[in-house]
Amino acid sequence: MKHNISGYKLKRNIASRKALFKGLVTSIIEHERVVTTVPKAKAVRPLVDKMITLAKRDTLHTRRQAAAFLETPDAVKKLFDKLGTRFGQRNGGYTRVVRLGWRKGDGAEQAMVELVGSELVKRAADRAKRREERMKAIQQGKEEGEAPEE
Repeated sequence: MKHNISGYKLKRNIASRKALFKGLVTSIIEHERVVTTVPKAKAVRPLVDKMITLAKRDTLHTRRQAAAFLETPDAVKKLFDKLGTRFGQRNGGYTRVVRLGWRKGDGAEQAMVELVGSELVKRAADRAKRREERMKAIQQGKEEGEAPEE
């Protein structure tokens, strides 16, 4: 029986496990999705949720708590400026673990940890980029005196 035993050890000592979790949480916050193994994904999920909950409160104390855990100042800035406001009305469940299949090299099961709603943000950014490229092409066509091709 597993009484009073919680969390995942992942066959690592305390220092390397803590470093692994810090790196994964920082990467998830910066890139909004990370591909890793299923046990690591399940272990890091509550930590990401805790960071977003800190960002929703947005006080000096919570900023310092997040900065002590996250590895880069850019991640802290994005967490409080973008993610805290994005998940302001949501009560938990900020991350999703999607299983991707087996890794070819060692057969480990892969999973993608992503923030809920990140697919909408990515799609909107792609649309804006394509729209900007079209506008640039139209401007170049007008400068050359040609009709734009559609």
